[in-house]
Amino acid sequence: MIALPAVTIMVQGATSSAGKSTLCAGLCRVFRREGFNVAPFKSQNMSTRAVVIEIEEEGRGGEISAAQAFQALAAGVRPSVDMNPVLLKPLGDMTSEVILAGRSVGVTGAREYRDKYVKTALEQIQKSLGRLVDAYDIVVIEGAGSPAEVNLKDRDICNMRIAKMANAPVILVGNIDPGGVLAAIVGTLDLLEPDERDRVRGLVINKFRGDFSLLQPGLEFLEERTGKPILGVLPYVHDLKMIEEDSLGGNGGGSFSDVSGLDKTCDRLADVVSESVDVAELMRIMGM
Repeated sequence: MIALPAVTIMVQGATSSAGKSTLCAGLCRVFRREGFNVAPFKSQNMSTRAVVIEIEEEGRGGEISAAQAFQALAAGVRPSVDMNPVLLKPLGDMTSEVILAGRSVGVTGAREYRDKYVKTALEQIQKSLGRLVDAYDIVVIEGAGSPAEVNLKDRDICNMRIAKMANAPVILVGNIDPGGVLAAIVGTLDLLEPDERDRVRGLVINKFRGDFSLLQPGLEFLEERTGKPILGVLPYVHDLKMIEEDSLGGNGGGSFSDVSGLDKTCDRLADVVSESVDVAELMRIMGM
């Protein structure tokens, strides 16, 4: 077993709905099967799908995103507010309720959020991440949206800033199903700063269905064009009982009222990840 503090890995997406949550859940279960004590982490979520969990030290309930609760289930650990320290719950009219460390602290618009909450949110993120790193062997970190949103970069507390905070190598995942995945991956990498680009250590293609021989030239192009290895191609998996957090997600419908069904989903995801991703190379990238 590795020594503390934890090793980290971060999954970022070339677009929204790239499959970050799914891949992170699968990795949590894969690492758990290997005997590691694993925790998921997402610094900030924007989602209407939340679950109430107990905050141990205070004996009260608190909210985190359903996606991180699902990933905790995959990891076989009790969900904690540290796994999702900031949750933004959209209310309409460009406003969101701000949930900080499981507790509602106000309602804000996008512009006000940056001025009023981002500094406090970042402080909470650092505390939560530090506690997880001290308590677990591996922390699987999920990004949000895309790391290459240049118009939002000064207020981004979800992607490369967190990767640097956690000293985490980054895996960039792209969704091939809607088309344009080659451009999305190349464009994302081109828009990153050089040190951020260096932090991306591998690529994963998600939701592939079709003739693999037709995809192979695209994979060869990506490796040559970006200098990043393809770590795996995940197939499109039908009928997943998932808790989708992204408004673009298409496999929603899961509920924590059926934990046994979700646990079977975690096993199914782990099987797919183990078969489709070079986990040994991924662990080498993580320094394990």
